[in-house]
Amino acid sequence: MQPVDRFAAEARTRFRAALDAARPDAPVLIAGHFDADGLSSTALLARAFERAGRAVATRLVGRGESAWEGKASDELAAADAGALIVADLGVQPRPIRTDGPVVVIDHHVPARGEPSPNTTVISGYGVEPTPSTSLIAWWCAHELADVDDLLWLAAIGLIGDLGEKAPFEALAEAKRRHTASALKEAVALVNAPRRSSRADAAPALAALIGSDGPKAIAKGEAPGSAAMAAARAEVAAELAEARRIAPVFAGDVALIRLHSPCQIHPLIAQSWRGRLKDKIVIAANGGYRPGWIHFAARAGGGMNLIEFLAAHRPAGAGMEYGQGHHAASGGALRPDDWGAFVASLGFPSRVR
Repeated sequence: MQPVDRFAAEARTRFRAALDAARPDAPVLIAGHFDADGLSSTALLARAFERAGRAVATRLVGRGESAWEGKASDELAAADAGALIVADLGVQPRPIRTDGPVVVIDHHVPARGEPSPNTTVISGYGVEPTPSTSLIAWWCAHELADVDDLLWLAAIGLIGDLGEKAPFEALAEAKRRHTASALKEAVALVNAPRRSSRADAAPALAALIGSDGPKAIAKGEAPGSAAMAAARAEVAAELAEARRIAPVFAGDVALIRLHSPCQIHPLIAQSWRGRLKDKIVIAANGGYRPGWIHFAARAGGGMNLIEFLAAHRPAGAGMEYGQGHHAASGGALRPDDWGAFVASLGFPSRVR
């Protein structure tokens, strides 16, 4: 395990070195995940580049998308960009672009293999304690401009991914400056659009880029506030219905089957994890994206979900399967592959 202070210094050095190879005549393109950690990382870096006088563009990678394959990947490869920064989207041993520097900032378990030669990976995986992508982005952003006042953005990602008790002085300082309640409320609102049936996180990104702190978001005074509030109400209604569904069991696995257009399966899995501490909890949603079963897996007690899911990987699983963290993973499968997966876990056909 690498100490976090040493990693922070190395992250800044590697980030600066990678950007030295960027084309100065084209904007820096930032591709980020559409959850609180990815959104805050994207907003933080975009604001830092703007302060440094660099043109910047953003591209959120959302429902059913990947930076390494499909439509989003094609867009990133074809964009006129002086450099590409990929935030909170995992680490894969394959190229996204073949021209210009690519910087991958992340904290999830990386896929096996070596990154492409033009890619610099700044990963918090293996650091003790493991930082969020947003905190790594904040450290790196110090190489661009004075971003001390943007600490709250790093805190949004920390709380969104690691919880309000994440053991970082940066989070404690953000709470002192802005209050824990304002940060928590901002996280809830920022996460709402991507969980809604529209899965459009653009209002949340607008709020993070256009606000001077979390209180403006929490009070509904930020750009995109109406859309975030509407999304939050929709998700709350879907959650209320889903919480009535009881799990079924096969050995050490508890399965909750949902059908909702909202991304509520991670929330349901997390809520049941607290009650089923000795089980692997899987919440599966057949209504989130047509033709797919999206599922979230949660576990406690030192269980390694990455290894567990690898051991039960169906033949047709793609890149969206089995990524994330040891205690929080998931994926998406076509119905036939889903059937093979749950059969391997010991569930009868009637509950698949």
